[in-house]
Amino acid sequence: MNDLNKIPVTVITGFLGSGKTTLIRHLMQNPQGRRLAVLVNEFGSVGVDGDILKSCADANCPAENIVELANGCICCTVADDFIPTIEALMALPQRPDHILIETSGLALPKPLLKAFDWPAIRSRITVDGVIALADAEAVAAGRFAPDVDAVQAQREADVSIDHETPLSEVFEDQISCADIVLLSKADLAGEAGIVAARAVVEAEAPRKLPILAMQEGRIDPSVILGLNAAAEDDLDARPSHHDGADDHEHDDFDTVVIDLPEVSDPEALASAITRLAREQNVLRVKGYVAVAGKPMRLLVQAVGERVRAQYDRPWGASPRLSRLVVIAEHDDVDPEAIRRVLLPAAARA
Repeated sequence: MNDLNKIPVTVITGFLGSGKTTLIRHLMQNPQGRRLAVLVNEFGSVGVDGDILKSCADANCPAENIVELANGCICCTVADDFIPTIEALMALPQRPDHILIETSGLALPKPLLKAFDWPAIRSRITVDGVIALADAEAVAAGRFAPDVDAVQAQREADVSIDHETPLSEVFEDQISCADIVLLSKADLAGEAGIVAARAVVEAEAPRKLPILAMQEGRIDPSVILGLNAAAEDDLDARPSHHDGADDHEHDDFDTVVIDLPEVSDPEALASAITRLAREQNVLRVKGYVAVAGKPMRLLVQAVGERVRAQYDRPWGASPRLSRLVVIAEHDDVDPEAIRRVLLPAAARA
């Protein structure tokens, strides 16, 4: 099959809470004549991002074109989950013009790119490009990529100290695999923050990359779609910490699902989530909350101490169930301690 007849796929990667779902919503709302399909990979057993996207499905990307893969990272479950799902999307009655893949915040993109060489799909699909999102404010603060020279000096002073963390390796692998880097939430970072974040990304990138500032997921789709990168044929230019390894695991991270009663005071709950980030090193919280006296469900998304909440749609026939997914590094997860913080805040009158 000629490459022109292959379905292009854009892989959208990025750290937890970097704005991947918001970007995909924008692309769905501005398809520029494309019929889209979306594959969403959540980390944890409760899908939130897929539900958000299905709520804005339309003729250009109907609900049946949006598929969730939960409770397993697609870069680790290629044969069991990813390949069959891609085949199902390609077999839709109306073939999609473009497929968007939202990886989990913990996914390493390079093992996923290798899957595009599988015999079952390699003649029918190609990686149009890898888009890495980086939270500009967080990157500027040095949370994921410390000063390269300073880290090197520390290592030379004491070679027994490993200053790399699992989070920094994920960040670096995503940047290394990217064709374009989007610095999200530019409004929160400010001009100086954007300059600092850009410098961090440039220091980590193995080659010169376009680095663009973005807020609220708004960017011209023509900038990031239609790159024709054929990234599956360009793996040597995309180095990874895991090159040469047969596999990798995400045992460094755990998720806890917390069911809550109806919430009377959403601000108290937001404060409790902030406390979790500060006291228990919680990385990410996301889910839906039933607020007493409100017919709309409250969508809650938090990255570290930054909490955002908005009413997205009526509960309708869905059960009014408050459920939050909490993600933290393995050593920091204490389900009972998390419940002790969240439950009193949810019950507060």
